[in-house]
Amino acid sequence: MYKIAVIGGDGTGPEVAREGLKVISAAARKFNFKYETKDFDFSGNRYLKTGKLVDDSDIAELKKYSAIYLGAVGHPDVKPGIIETGVLLKLRFALDQYINLRPVKLYDERFCPLKDKKPEDIDFVVVRENSEGLYKGMGEFKDKGTQDEVAIQISYNTRKGVERCIRYAFEYTRKRNKRKKLTLCGKTNVLTYAWDLWQRTFNEVAKEYSDITTDYAHVDATTMWFVKNPEWFDVIVTDNMFGDIITDLGAMIQGGMGIAAGGNINPNGVSMFEPIGGSAPKYTGKNVINPLAAICAAGMMLEALGEQRGADAIEKAVIKVSREKLKNLAAGKMGYSTEEVGDLVTENL
Repeated sequence: MYKIAVIGGDGTGPEVAREGLKVISAAARKFNFKYETKDFDFSGNRYLKTGKLVDDSDIAELKKYSAIYLGAVGHPDVKPGIIETGVLLKLRFALDQYINLRPVKLYDERFCPLKDKKPEDIDFVVVRENSEGLYKGMGEFKDKGTQDEVAIQISYNTRKGVERCIRYAFEYTRKRNKRKKLTLCGKTNVLTYAWDLWQRTFNEVAKEYSDITTDYAHVDATTMWFVKNPEWFDVIVTDNMFGDIITDLGAMIQGGMGIAAGGNINPNGVSMFEPIGGSAPKYTGKNVINPLAAICAAGMMLEALGEQRGADAIEKAVIKVSREKLKNLAAGKMGYSTEEVGDLVTENL
């Protein structure tokens, strides 16, 4: 019996989460596993009414769950950063979800903005360190509000944090068992402290994985190769900030935010799975948002829980629906409503 905490969140988050849960329900019936859900209201509306987001008692309760399924956070009436920090980052840090896992996979070449690229050309995974770096929130102002103001933002990297991320990436590359190639994406020529640590740790850990081919690419070069030669990549490991940036580019070349899912992973604890496109408040309640990213996130969650047959069936159904039914992956242009797309995936499991 899996216990799944559901955070619908803001905007279209509850709508896409509903479709993901619909597909999970169908997969549970088909593949004979049991689960129960509980809704947690960590939304902008709740914050506006009560001033509350995620507190320590919420964290204590969530630690009792098998996984967390998230719709989206972000409210137009709440200052940017408040909900993101008070919900997303709070959960990631408090639950030690130190890996952000982002598969980048093209399901249908019609939806790829790159010329002559096919599904076999775009199939890689980004392993992003998810608990340190610039997102640690460390820094200070000096002489704030004056002409001499200085803003200092610290990229905080520990050997422990870097090594566990890199080691996870090597293990994932081995498990993925495709090209068995792991690329370190960084900026060693400029960020000489943080990336000296990353490069040294990467090289040392690599000695334990003789079956994995390794290479290195600067982050700016990585974005260039994503566009020109995405087929070069198998698994990429990088820090928090660079991972945040390159995975959005990855989403675009795989067909857009409507298909992009991710996992915030604690391999020994509670992980959280979500579509990465945000709350899209302008589409709230219109039944036009694409739920496939949330459905793919549901598949990732089942895989993490050990329900591989269910996860595989969801991905195959998403591929079939994308290729055979949808006109477009963008909101309002799919040819079907949000609810109808969820039904199509369910029917094709």
